[in-house]
Amino acid sequence: MEILDPHLLINNIWAEFQSTFQLVIKGLIIGIVVSAPMGPTGILCIQRTMNKGREYGLVTGAGAATSDLFYAIITGFGMSFVMDFISQAENIFWLKVAGSIILFFFGIITFRSNPTKKLHTPSGQKGTLLNNYISAFLVTVANPLIIFLFIALFAQFTFVVPTNFLGVVFGYLSIIAGAMLWWFGLTHALTKMKHTVGEKGLVLMNRIIGGVVIFASIIYAFTTIFKISLRFYNLPEIIDAIKNLFT
Repeated sequence: MEILDPHLLINNIWAEFQSTFQLVIKGLIIGIVVSAPMGPTGILCIQRTMNKGREYGLVTGAGAATSDLFYAIITGFGMSFVMDFISQAENIFWLKVAGSIILFFFGIITFRSNPTKKLHTPSGQKGTLLNNYISAFLVTVANPLIIFLFIALFAQFTFVVPTNFLGVVFGYLSIIAGAMLWWFGLTHALTKMKHTVGEKGLVLMNRIIGGVVIFASIIYAFTTIFKISLRFYNLPEIIDAIKNLFT
């Protein structure tokens, strides 16, 4: 009977934890970035939060997050073929450069857009929470161009969901969790500042989001082209340092 080496077992478990932890962090970031720009769903969420109440804004965000999960799964399965492709450093380089370019133009579009043009006069009818959820899902899923944003983010973060069941669950749930974090924070802020957020505030919010995306895309492109390592993002080293504190 073969005796298992406890140290080897612990190292394997720790390696699996590291991989899953990195996947979850990347998924959370992707979920937030996809949800943040003030598109039709964002405006819908703001309107419902301010006119109907926070719970209606949250279910609107949940509908959008469900649609995001749908497109994330499509992107994930469509990009599964790159598993062998990204094993080469040169391929990763060009994939990240392309992802940075897409994010850059996405940031410009977000920065220059005026979300107040999409505002509508409230009808006065709240509808059920389920109806609000379904309508938000349909509004978001009707925009298939979002899949290109997912492709750019998956490429930039080298987000490849493992083939095992646990990895798939954690990977995709982290994306929807990131999206819901954004909607939770947005509806909370709107509830606190209900009477102070006007059209200028929405435009400013969109420009800040667009500016952050543009800045991040430039940083990613710069670090990729000049092969600069972002030390604060090196999760394996951070985790190893934490591990060493307890060994």
